[in-house]
Amino acid sequence: MDPAVMAYYERGGELTRLRQGRGRLEYWRTRDVLRRVLPPAPARVLDVGGGTGVHAEWLAAGGYDVEVVDPVPLHVEEAGKLPGVRSRLGDARALPVPDGQADAVLLLGPLYHLPERADRVRALAEARRAVRPGGLVAAAFISRYACLHDSVRLGTFAREESRAADYRSLDTGVIISSKEGGFRGYGHLPEEILAEFAEAGLPEPRLHGLRAPSVSTATSTTGWTTTGGASCCSTPPAAWSASRRCSASAATCSRSPPPDDQNQPRCRAICSRPRCSATSASCGGWS
Repeated sequence: MDPAVMAYYERGGELTRLRQGRGRLEYWRTRDVLRRVLPPAPARVLDVGGGTGVHAEWLAAGGYDVEVVDPVPLHVEEAGKLPGVRSRLGDARALPVPDGQADAVLLLGPLYHLPERADRVRALAEARRAVRPGGLVAAAFISRYACLHDSVRLGTFAREESRAADYRSLDTGVIISSKEGGFRGYGHLPEEILAEFAEAGLPEPRLHGLRAPSVSTATSTTGWTTTGGASCCSTPPAAWSASRRCSASAATCSRSPPPDDQNQPRCRAICSRPRCSATSASCGGWS
């Protein structure tokens, strides 16, 4: 993990980020999307990059068998204190779990901290390996335009240096806060999300807006049926024809997202059920 990203999270901001203020919108919208696409409890959910367990907590309370895997020791410690939640250290690119262990794998943080495409595809492929045939993979993304939107919202876009930083971020996708010790990440273009899911063997994902105008999720169903971070859906390839015959859960994930999903780029999540299953740039608006 990038030492700068590790230092950012070791400050403990994830303890409160989604539990108060503007972060609550992202929390409730992500929860809403996941409740639509997850298999019913007591399904096994692997929450990769699950932080301090903000989503693992409500999943465990709802009867899910939840394990958080995160590279930050502080996060693992805090998540492990939650009732019904197991936690351990691990990297999304090399998950410490056997093949097909989970009914659903969540990647609600790792992909926007991996600036290299090969690493993001590897993390998605690992999620596909860890989920059972017909299971769900859901991932969150930050929009390529998030940095620019935040600069406008915060009133920093009027500064020449901020505009230049925002435009560099638009060109490269790499986000580096202009503040010392600030946020670092990667902003996706919509077509990148779909291509990376496909390359990892997670076809036909569905995108859902989570928080305007910068975060979204993609979901995909794996396991030899199809459905599909924000949220989108897809399935691993064992029987493509079978995956076309959507199961009830797959149908839930595959249905057309409401209009607001198509116009809210802030949080993008992707659910995918596997069928058969850089240049750095500083950003004036992120903190």
